[in-house]
Amino acid sequence: MRLLEKYKKQVIPAMKAEFGYRHNLAVPKIIKVVLNTGIGKFRGEAKIIEEIERSFALISGQKPVFTLAKKAIASFKTREGMKVGLMVSLRGKLMYDFLERLICLALPRSRDFHGLSSRAFDAKGNLTIGLKEHIIFPEISHEEVKTIFSFEISVVTNAKTKEEGLILLKLLGFPIKV
Repeated sequence: MRLLEKYKKQVIPAMKAEFGYRHNLAVPKIIKVVLNTGIGKFRGEAKIIEEIERSFALISGQKPVFTLAKKAIASFKTREGMKVGLMVSLRGKLMYDFLERLICLALPRSRDFHGLSSRAFDAKGNLTIGLKEHIIFPEISHEEVKTIFSFEISVVTNAKTKEEGLILLKLLGFPIKV
């Protein structure tokens, strides 16, 4: 839980000095991390979907949930209620453990990584990262992987502006290029 300790000991005082918050509870924090992937192109292949589900569970430390299509779209060959993706929401200790592995191990291992763009933040200070390969995480054994899939990571904060969220995550150690 080094990230949580860093938040309490370093980030809170720095954010209070930067933005003039009166007390610690007013300082923005990370609320949850959401991992999301689509399995539409592997629709008929149950073994590949099972492998993706197992890999997602290893990466996140939590069992993923299938997301269902809300409406039928003929061009995507989907029907309402069809399984189209996997999703995991992380909070608390699991969230901080995942973020530590993401910052310290996974992102530096990704190919041609030069830092996260500040354009990846939305107006409320939430960060969304798209990863092209799931094999950058150390939990995944390269020998056992048959299918490489991409997924999205959304770091949700309770910051009110983009600038607050950017500075919060930069102080926590996210490799953000300016």
